Amino acid sequence: MQYSEKVMDYFMNPRNMGEIENAAGVGTVGNAKCGDIMKIYLDIDDSGIVQDAKFKTFGCGAAVATSSIATELVRGKTVQEAMNISNQAVTEALDGLPAVKVHCSLLAEEAIHAALWDYSQKKGVTIQGLEPPTEDDHDHHHDHDDFDDFDE
Repeated sequence: MQYSEKVMDYFMNPRNMGEIENAAGVGTVGNAKCGDIMKIYLDIDDSGIVQDAKFKTFGCGAAVATSSIATELVRGKTVQEAMNISNQAVTEALDGLPAVKVHCSLLAEEAIHAALWDYSQKKGVTIQGLEPPTEDDHDHHHDHDDFDDFDE
C-alpha cells in the first residue's frame, strides 16, 4: 500500500491535534469495533466563521492524516462552506489515498458534519444540506460512549 508524501507528512506531523474547550461544535464518528474513531472540535464565531478546528483520532495513519487535513480545510470557512467539504476534497488535499483507506476520508467528512450538527443544535441555526447523524452512515456508528476511553 503506497501513501503519498503528504499523507505521511500529516501522519508523522499532525496539525491541530488536541481539543477546544467549550467548542461551538464537537463531532465524534467511528467506533472501536471498526478501529477508527475521529473527534473534531470547531470554534465558530458569531458570524458563522470557523476560527479554529482541532481533532483527536484513534486509528491508522490515514485516519490521523485525514483528520489533520480536515481541520485545515475548515479553518476560515463559513459553516456552509465547511458543510460542503467532501471526502473527495480531503483525499485530494492529501494527494490521494489508497483505495482501502478512502473510508478514512469519509470519516473526516462525517466528523465535520457531526460537529456542524452539534453547533447547529446548540445555536438553533440551519445549515443547508446538513442532516442529523445516523447510526448506519457508512457502517460507522456515531456513539460517544466508544470514545470515552480515548478522552482520558
